[in-house]
Amino acid sequence: MVNLRLILLFFAILPYMTQSLRAQETADTIPPVEISLVTCSPGSEIYELCGHTALRIKQPPMDIAVNYGTFDFNAPNFVYRFVKGETDYMVTAYPFRYFIEEYRRSGRSITEQPLNLTPEEAYTLLAMLQENTLPENRTYRYNYVKDNCSTRPLAIIEKAIGDTITLMAPDKYGSLTSFRDIMRHYHANYPWYQFGIDLALGSGIDYPVSDREKAFAPLILKDMLDNATVKGKRVIKDSEVILPATETGGPLPATPWYLTPSAIGWLIFAATAAVAVRDCRRRKVTRWADAVLFAIYGLCGVVLTFLVFVSVHEATSPNWLLLWLNPLCLIVPAFIYIKKCGGLVKLYGFINFASLILLIVMWGWSGQSGNPAFIPLIAADIILTVRYLYITLCVEKTISA
Repeated sequence: MVNLRLILLFFAILPYMTQSLRAQETADTIPPVEISLVTCSPGSEIYELCGHTALRIKQPPMDIAVNYGTFDFNAPNFVYRFVKGETDYMVTAYPFRYFIEEYRRSGRSITEQPLNLTPEEAYTLLAMLQENTLPENRTYRYNYVKDNCSTRPLAIIEKAIGDTITLMAPDKYGSLTSFRDIMRHYHANYPWYQFGIDLALGSGIDYPVSDREKAFAPLILKDMLDNATVKGKRVIKDSEVILPATETGGPLPATPWYLTPSAIGWLIFAATAAVAVRDCRRRKVTRWADAVLFAIYGLCGVVLTFLVFVSVHEATSPNWLLLWLNPLCLIVPAFIYIKKCGGLVKLYGFINFASLILLIVMWGWSGQSGNPAFIPLIAADIILTVRYLYITLCVEKTISA
């Protein structure tokens, strides 16, 4: 992202736009202005994987980028507020040469699509953008799929035109039927990032989406605008790559299969299965295995519980994985070494086993899409739970008899 201080410095040039417009309005003329949608290809950072959208205003001698994707990592409590869903982004305006230089350095491409606007529509859009970038108006509550750097420019263009743009997704996006499908498409090389999303976000991103809703992804919006119409005319004049991508630009290479969440998940499953077989043969529980696994599950459950009940992210609830990952998992590492608490651990084992069976049975009807890595990780949970109950209830009872 562009340095925030630099953005705010150049934000001071906006009053000159007003002076230019007022001077020409006095002469009863429409300012010669061209406004374009610019789309940037994906980058290597996780917040760059779906690309980026901005607007470009050209009114000689001015050449301005209007960017709805500005955020400040150094803002107070940024990480906490982001997790909670209080994701405040800003729309900022600054010289386009700084915008394009940022993407030149990172090797990412920029495609420009000049809007097919009448002079009146262009003037209206310019005035709306100027109003939007005022200090008291420029901050907005960002939503990854409903209100972002792609949907905002589309909405303000339609507002300036005074009509709804007809959007149709190309056939190549036909298999991407939900928000999660689109995320997985662009996160293909980052399976751990997608694993985190599949854990944190519930069924709210799994319903069938319309072509318009697919426009939250900048690259899809760009492709849709190639054939989009409004009021019987094309929305854009043409489409031109003004900055080509380099070989080093774009997402990082794909994660090796043996380092993916699925591979690690099956490795954990194999390890827990081996522990369970060994324990059943020697009729004794390897307590550290339970402590480690359920400590990890419990900590994940604390985060998941926060996202479901505290966060204002609309897509985090409902999340049926809470039947698997929840703070109750911490009962195991907290009490498994205390003999007097053996009854509590057994009670949790029965509840946990029932919850996991319920999750498996009702998953197909939940409407939530899971990650392939969930299968071995849930299976590992079941194996350790059944093994613990078997040894503590059956084997130990037989020995004592």
